[in-house]
Amino acid sequence: MAKYDKADLERRMNGAVEALKGDLSGLRTGRANVALLDPVQVEVYGANMPLNQVATVSVPEPRMLSVQVWDKGNMTPVEKAIRAAGLGLNPIADGQVIRLPIPDLTEERRKELAKLAGQYAEKARIAIRNVRRDGMDALKADENKKEISEDERKRLEDEVQKLTDSMIAQADEAASDKEKEILSQ
Repeated sequence: MAKYDKADLERRMNGAVEALKGDLSGLRTGRANVALLDPVQVEVYGANMPLNQVATVSVPEPRMLSVQVWDKGNMTPVEKAIRAAGLGLNPIADGQVIRLPIPDLTEERRKELAKLAGQYAEKARIAIRNVRRDGMDALKADENKKEISEDERKRLEDEVQKLTDSMIAQADEAASDKEKEILSQ
């Protein structure tokens, strides 16, 4: 069993919170957001590439995304990839630029997205708790090896629990902010 390492636990818990924020940024609200196109893979030059490696994505207005394709020959594959991504966006080609109007979300779709945000948050909470369990196991092992006293173990377990509570609070806050943003459209 590994020795107790607070910095490692903190790094892993932070990783879970950051992963959650990444997942949440990909959820579509009624507003345009460049992260919306992160999952889009374009088949160009005989390989699958992320959209951001063949074009520049920008937000010219709150309900519109603009995709500036660098190589004119890639317009059709980029357009196809955006349609195939299942984001509910309808690309409009205009020279070397593809415009993507962001349609309004239906009430039903908003509720689905809010529920999905909650599921992402639960996954993050589980990941954080798993890291806490690893930390607690390491502390017990250290105590059994007589590397730390029982009092020291209890003090460090409290520290791990406080860290866990704080990280779970961050995850919950990120999810509830996203749910509010989705439902308030």
